[in-house]
Amino acid sequence: MSTLTTTRLPLHSLLFHYIDADQLSHSVNEVLAEETTSSYMLLVIKSGSGRLYTEAFSSSFSQGSTYLLSPAIAYQFESIDDCNIEYYRVFFRVFQVNEGAAAAYYQQLFPERNELRIYPQAQWTDLLNQLYVGRTNRNELEAHRQQSHFQHMISFLLEHNFQADVMPSSAQTVEQTVQYMQTNYQTTITVKQLAQMANIPTWQFTSVFKELTGKKPLDFLTEVRINHAKEWLTHTENTLREIAERVGFADEYYFSRRFRLLTGFSPRQYANSMNLNIIVKDWNGHEVQIPSKPSRVLYCGETTGDMAILDIPLIEKHFFSKETPLCKEQAAKLSPDLIIFDYHDESLYAQVSQIAPTLTYNSRGALSDRLLMLGEWFGKKKEAQQWLLHHNRNMLLMWQRLRAYLRPDETASVIVFHRGKRLFVMGNIGLSSILYHPHGFRPAGKVQQMMNSGRPYKEITAKTIHHYAGDRVFMMLPESPESKEAMNELMSSPLWRNLPAVKNGYSYLLDERDWNYEDATTRDTLLSLLPQLLTQSS
Repeated sequence: MSTLTTTRLPLHSLLFHYIDADQLSHSVNEVLAEETTSSYMLLVIKSGSGRLYTEAFSSSFSQGSTYLLSPAIAYQFESIDDCNIEYYRVFFRVFQVNEGAAAAYYQQLFPERNELRIYPQAQWTDLLNQLYVGRTNRNELEAHRQQSHFQHMISFLLEHNFQADVMPSSAQTVEQTVQYMQTNYQTTITVKQLAQMANIPTWQFTSVFKELTGKKPLDFLTEVRINHAKEWLTHTENTLREIAERVGFADEYYFSRRFRLLTGFSPRQYANSMNLNIIVKDWNGHEVQIPSKPSRVLYCGETTGDMAILDIPLIEKHFFSKETPLCKEQAAKLSPDLIIFDYHDESLYAQVSQIAPTLTYNSRGALSDRLLMLGEWFGKKKEAQQWLLHHNRNMLLMWQRLRAYLRPDETASVIVFHRGKRLFVMGNIGLSSILYHPHGFRPAGKVQQMMNSGRPYKEITAKTIHHYAGDRVFMMLPESPESKEAMNELMSSPLWRNLPAVKNGYSYLLDERDWNYEDATTRDTLLSLLPQLLTQSS
């Protein structure tokens, strides 16, 4: 459950003044450059999904996501799977009145909340559309009405996101009943009882509850109970009657019917199947039942280097990547008993999981997290821990030997062209994950800021490259001809030649396939390649 904002705003003295509104869209291949707010700005996603990065936080967004950014805040979008993004921006100023004098106000309005709470979404969308449609009217009276309409929008936001000495909103009280159901599922719970707890009529409670959870209250409660029953079925020898009572069902026969309806198995069939299977959690939080000893694993991703380290039984010479897209028919013919899916596309994941049990994976996540997760899935946690210990020790020894070739606090950055002619600086992934070792290079100024906000990489422009270039610059040679052309154009320009690293002979052009993958096999290989490169150039 989300925590409520507790910071008190001086609302009695604040005035909100609407400036303008616009609607923007970014196509698939468009550069999503960083921008800085000049005033307060409401950011509302109309379509698309991805991640929003600011100096203070990052947040996944989808249709309807709403954010409020303060003045002078840098922000940047990253799309998921290169989808189009459409969004509204509403600009306004805030003034604080004190003894009849108004002064500009710049503090955060909701400092403890990144994405704003909006309910109902349809009403908010309607308010926003009305504001946007009326933005071009120059009539003074209509302009005044626009200001009044904007005040209504601000009141709507404050009502749902600001906690003062008032009763909480219906969305907040219903959200509290969700937590109550999750912790008190063993007891008798009725919709009438929950509605009374939320202090709203039963019909309204059901509507708000479904808006928040996607389910009717009693269906949600049944799912919570069944999930707890699964734990009892797989870890105890209790009778069905005992398990039914423990999770809140008064009738074991009704329990069995609901269990089969939700899972497709009777409780005993489910328990027996668990003797041959285990339930694990994947990277995106899906709980998946997989074979305890899979023998035909199909990998959908960019590299199999992590799998090779732990001798995971992949179907030989068959894996799918962006260059060789997934073919469901071909994948089904391979008869996998487990699929590892290294993409963010939930709709594609749903299709793939129809072929075989499917686990999402993130090859750009932290190396230790990835290997320990694989170890958990395949019963090789000890092997994963031993490899990580050995690798970390070898990396420390490598940097201790290289200290003689580096200046104190020397900085570095990794640059690459991707997705056509788009330019990116890398955070703590790929080659950078080794360069930014405590005994290695420091991230360059703006790269460090990017990493502080949790960003694995950031799209930049050629004109701003000097803000991200360190004392040494590692340019990755991309595979795409279009990206290579853009790289050659940059490297022949004054913007590149005037970088201190280039002038001092500390720029490197390296094949991305050998140097910038994040998998464990590449990480091991770099422990020998990097000393050769740095000792020769230094």
